[in-house]
Amino acid sequence: MALRVGCVLMAAGESRRFGGDKLAAELHGRALLERAMDAADPALFADRVAVVSRPETAARAAARGFRVVINDRPADGLSRTVRLGTEALADCDGILYLVADQPQLTAETVARVVARWRLAPDRIAAAAHGQRRGNPCLFPRALFPELRALEGDRGGTVVIRAHAARLLLVETPEAELTDVDTPAALSALAGAGEA
Repeated sequence: MALRVGCVLMAAGESRRFGGDKLAAELHGRALLERAMDAADPALFADRVAVVSRPETAARAAARGFRVVINDRPADGLSRTVRLGTEALADCDGILYLVADQPQLTAETVARVVARWRLAPDRIAAAAHGQRRGNPCLFPRALFPELRALEGDRGGTVVIRAHAARLLLVETPEAELTDVDTPAALSALAGAGEA
């Protein structure tokens, strides 16, 4: 039987450093949220969940076929988003965690991470440039309990560090791993040309 892979789009952050709704900000005419959803090809996944905190984000994700999970306490930190997404996809064999603020990430790179994990489904597969790990990361079901046990503003990095020998790096262009935390970072990307 084929392995069931789920996708969690983590889109519940408070965008404190950005100073507004970061996911609605646009790069070359397309919102960061739209770009993130484009990277999660529905053909790759048995189920896709968007963990969100804003009604407008929920509406946009639902319109694109994501199952929406509301994080009603985003101030609790990243761990709550990871936990809610993991619980929603607990029946999957693996879950890919996709951040919503890497606007240059491509569907092709996501597909390569999924394909690499399918060859070794007891491992953790992650996009990386050189030896620098980035996102997305795909975790096997055996590690779901540890992901659900995270607390505070901590994500999967804690689990990866505890299982470093299980990590598979999938070489990715450095630009695709660049995240946007501030308006200045977005402006810098915009000035660099179309991704």
